[in-house]
Amino acid sequence: MSTNNNHINYIEFYASDLDSVKEFYHRTFGWTFTDYGDTYCAFTNSGLEGGFEKSNKPITNGALVVLYHHDLEHIKREIINNGGEISVDIFTFPGGKRFHFKDPVGNELAVWSEL
Repeated sequence: MSTNNNHINYIEFYASDLDSVKEFYHRTFGWTFTDYGDTYCAFTNSGLEGGFEKSNKPITNGALVVLYHHDLEHIKREIINNGGEISVDIFTFPGGKRFHFKDPVGNELAVWSEL
């Protein structure tokens, strides 16, 4: 996985049924999957790494673009100083930590870093 600051690094989609979505993308496009518990799976062999998060809410915009930055506190301040809004504060997950933000027109993205 590329870890260049400010580059799109990962993309997440929501899915109500992880088994069916994994089967679809594996059989159709040859993607491979790694499960992280019952509610998340990561995919590779797609051109850009990403994952599916289990969600029962209606999917209207199912993709979350995830950027990388080695210093989350710094880039968080930059986002706020430039008119962005933090929508989910920094949290940890297996392999790293991240937060979500909304740009000035309401698009939600995330930024992650290693632990």
